[in-house]
Amino acid sequence: MPMKNRGGGEFASRNAFSRSWVLLLCLGSFCAGMFFTNRMWMVPEGKGTSKTFRVADAQRTIKSEECNPERNAYNAGISQNSRTQLSIQELNHTIADLERKLAAALEDNESASNGSLTLDNSKTNDSTSKRQKYFMVIGINTAFNSRKRRDSIRSTWMPQGGNRKKLEEEMGIIIRFVIGHSSTSGGILDKTVAAEELTNKDFLRLNHVEGYLELSGKTKTYFATAVAMWDAEFYIKVDDDVHVNLATLGSILAAHRMKPRVYIGCMKSGPVLAQKGVKYHEPEHWIFGGERNKYFRHATGQLYAISRELAKYILKNQDVLHKYANEDVSLGSWLIGLDVEHVDDKKLCCGTPPDCEVKGQSGHPCAASFDWKCSGICESVERITEVHRRCGEDENAVWSRRF
Repeated sequence: MPMKNRGGGEFASRNAFSRSWVLLLCLGSFCAGMFFTNRMWMVPEGKGTSKTFRVADAQRTIKSEECNPERNAYNAGISQNSRTQLSIQELNHTIADLERKLAAALEDNESASNGSLTLDNSKTNDSTSKRQKYFMVIGINTAFNSRKRRDSIRSTWMPQGGNRKKLEEEMGIIIRFVIGHSSTSGGILDKTVAAEELTNKDFLRLNHVEGYLELSGKTKTYFATAVAMWDAEFYIKVDDDVHVNLATLGSILAAHRMKPRVYIGCMKSGPVLAQKGVKYHEPEHWIFGGERNKYFRHATGQLYAISRELAKYILKNQDVLHKYANEDVSLGSWLIGLDVEHVDDKKLCCGTPPDCEVKGQSGHPCAASFDWKCSGICESVERITEVHRRCGEDENAVWSRRF
């Protein structure tokens, strides 16, 4: 009996001990569950929401989009439109930046124009940040078969050797014969001019194919090349059968040097010739209106001058400037729509003696002389010496001026 009672007491004691631990474990589990439940659903005070909330929000968003496809498409459209506008803004900024860089490069003239083959001494000038300033650049339009005309000019109104260099350095006047290349570049014609250049060193070679019907293109290339090579106030084009008085020409230009955009010459307005086969025929005559129409006012082609800003305009826009059959008309058309002052000066188109001689004796010397009927001095090789003797200014006149 005592053994039995003792065994029963031990069993009762163990059973009570087990129930106590079960109650404690249940209470602990309940508390732990409450603790973790509060942690899962508590909104943190940090940077973002809890992972549970993010998952729940994502699920609600998916369900909302599935239930409202129109709103989904609207949101997608807004997103796409925003990206497109951002791309356009970035593209505009890029274009504006490129335009600023291009304008700065052209303004500084850091590189020569693509139309130039020969850079002469301008290589040194262009390599520096500040180029030498000149008063005027005179380009004498010439051709391969005009060697005698060039020699006649060299022996009359165009200084030679040391005097020409002195004219550039002291007076700021540059004079060059302007010529391109033949259709067979490097042929006998080009070699002949190259040999002449070695002797005289007074050529400006252009990246241009010579030809009478290509004078408009040559004129455009000349101005673009000249303004890229030399920083001058004025750029002049003159034909190789015209007599020029440099001092008088310089005085005329100096009177307009404060004008930023000026176009100087003997202004005319000739008829537009529609008939084929005639001299100065205009293939695009219909642009100027009906029959018997006249061209707009423009400087006659024997000699004209433009200021630096206009030469730079031609340089910048040479690829889109239209070329008409006649080069003087072409130049006038390039400038007619701009804010340009047209100066009509009859001293730039005097006749040969006795006209230029009488005007010189009366105190009104001519800057340029030629015969209208020949569009230059008739038989200029034989007669330009006489014109120079009777109408030329004193040989020291240009050296006594301060332009």
